[in-house]
Amino acid sequence: MTVERTPRLRVLPYGPNALLVECADHRQVQSLHAELLHRRTVGALPPVREIVPGERTVLLDGLDDPDTLAGQLSGWTLARTPDEVPGPALRIPVRYDGADLDHIARHWQVDAAEAARRHSAARWRVAFCGFVPGFAYLTGGSGLPALPRRATPRTRVPAGAVGLAGPYTGVYPRASPGGWQLIGTVVDIRLWDPHREPAALLAPGAQVYFEPVPG
Repeated sequence: MTVERTPRLRVLPYGPNALLVECADHRQVQSLHAELLHRRTVGALPPVREIVPGERTVLLDGLDDPDTLAGQLSGWTLARTPDEVPGPALRIPVRYDGADLDHIARHWQVDAAEAARRHSAARWRVAFCGFVPGFAYLTGGSGLPALPRRATPRTRVPAGAVGLAGPYTGVYPRASPGGWQLIGTVVDIRLWDPHREPAALLAPGAQVYFEPVPG
């Protein structure tokens, strides 16, 4: 296991009761997020209302004494990698019928069936959420070549579409414009439901397993 110290973290005040921590990359974000959740669980973190990871930042909001915590962060050791932190596991059925499946397969130099198998075999984890409510950015496909976004975004991507862009995969929670490469469609699950608690099915730290279903 690689132990990573955090002097590269840049801790910035973000209003009177919040800190914004800038990280080197999304892996460090996930490690810091995991460490913060662990310390909060064992009572070793000052009271904080929200811990919100982004692609390169972690926001800590609702702090009584942000200056003291800012001074402590630089001495932390991030001994936990995201894969070592248990999170809720969600199995999501997917029909691999995406409009860009053949393009993805060519980019990976395999056929469509193998592209679907590789995507479903990867172990995905929610890194952060954004774009629209309920949209989760998932990492974990480290053995899969990164895919560029489409040169021309679609004006409408249907709800439930599973897409890839760069190192991420994600599921469109509702119909919206989008430029990700579409590999499949979620079956019988709503990623975003404002009448449900919580409304978003996927939250940072959750492990996601895509299960292929017949077309």
